[in-house]
Amino acid sequence: MTAFIKAVDRATEKMRVLFPETPLQLNHYLSHKYGAQIWLKREDLSPVRSYKIRGAFNFISHYLNEHKSEDSSFVCASAGNHAQGFAFICRHFGKKGVVFMPVTTPQQKIDKTRSFGGEFIEIRLVGDIFDQCYSAAQDYAAETGAVMVPPFDHMDIITGQATVAHEIAAQLPDKRKPDLMILPVGGGGLSGGVTRYLADLGWETRFRFVEPAGAPSLKRSLEAGKRIKLDTVDNFVDGAAVAEIGRENFKLLKGFTADSVTLIPENRLSSTILEMLNVEGIVVEPAGALAIDALKDFKKSDIKGKRIVLVISGSNFDFERLPELKERSLRYEGLKKYFIFRFPQRPGALRSFLDLLGPEDDVARFEYLKKSARNFGSVLIGIETKNKVNFDTLFKRFDEAGWAYQDITENETIAGLII
Repeated sequence: MTAFIKAVDRATEKMRVLFPETPLQLNHYLSHKYGAQIWLKREDLSPVRSYKIRGAFNFISHYLNEHKSEDSSFVCASAGNHAQGFAFICRHFGKKGVVFMPVTTPQQKIDKTRSFGGEFIEIRLVGDIFDQCYSAAQDYAAETGAVMVPPFDHMDIITGQATVAHEIAAQLPDKRKPDLMILPVGGGGLSGGVTRYLADLGWETRFRFVEPAGAPSLKRSLEAGKRIKLDTVDNFVDGAAVAEIGRENFKLLKGFTADSVTLIPENRLSSTILEMLNVEGIVVEPAGALAIDALKDFKKSDIKGKRIVLVISGSNFDFERLPELKERSLRYEGLKKYFIFRFPQRPGALRSFLDLLGPEDDVARFEYLKKSARNFGSVLIGIETKNKVNFDTLFKRFDEAGWAYQDITENETIAGLII
């Protein structure tokens, strides 16, 4: 038994005073859909609805065991799951904790963090972006002596997240090892810990890592053979939108190939979130849906009959985002498109345009972008339909009628500015 396995096993045992193991559930809907045996490790059912409580517990527990000071205090920078796990653990140990969050953090996340930490947590809102509040947290730690609790780049955090693998190994019925395990990746704490633990156990399970297409820090690093910091990151999958994989985490993951990482389109992910909510009644945040969505990229013949374990990393979903998810989902499914039309400035022009629509087509948005031209004006038009093949008919009608238009649905630059 390796030292890492022993450390993870000890961490798991200590963690039981906080919460029972999260369930490993066979999901019949996904199993039937993909012709495989799909098991979900439900980290969304932890006390803070994500696996982040594990790393925070192990880090702070280990620190307090090594340093007997009564006035120890802790600090972190986070606007999401790490902050909530950190707050829960500070209250558990009765230690002061300060959470630095960007000023732009939604009130719902601020309130949840405060509720988990109670009187032991102070929340400070600093800066507009994460880097600014992270810098402020580091300054605070240097000035006060508070201990910085990192979100992923530390072996105590990695060891804590690896308790997920310890539980999976004990929960699998008949002890038959999975053929494939699918892990979401942000900073790499979960994936680094799980792969290390199962490798030390001698498992030969294949791994598939999943990142959002807008934040491929692990994939780009594996391609380069070294850690790469992304210039820009799409924050839609906020729980996994990390610009640079952790240093300690990459040491554990650098032996994998770039081909083992799947990148998930954000719009497609939105469809998966809505599918799990509407069909299974399971609430998942965008990062929590990554592993489920990755199933879409496998040929059914390649996974037929296989035992596959997916880690559902969290469910801290703000339902105010539902309209955005529905919008993204419709665009991905091909049921909604946006156009810029060159509209003639004459009576009856709108009526002649509407006459081209079919019975299943609906104008979801109509907005003049430029009406100052004498003869023509630029109009933004959003059209929804019940079947994506209806757009083939619409395009043909538009062309035959001589309308000048541009489909901007997939043009992220233009769409991002005006939709």
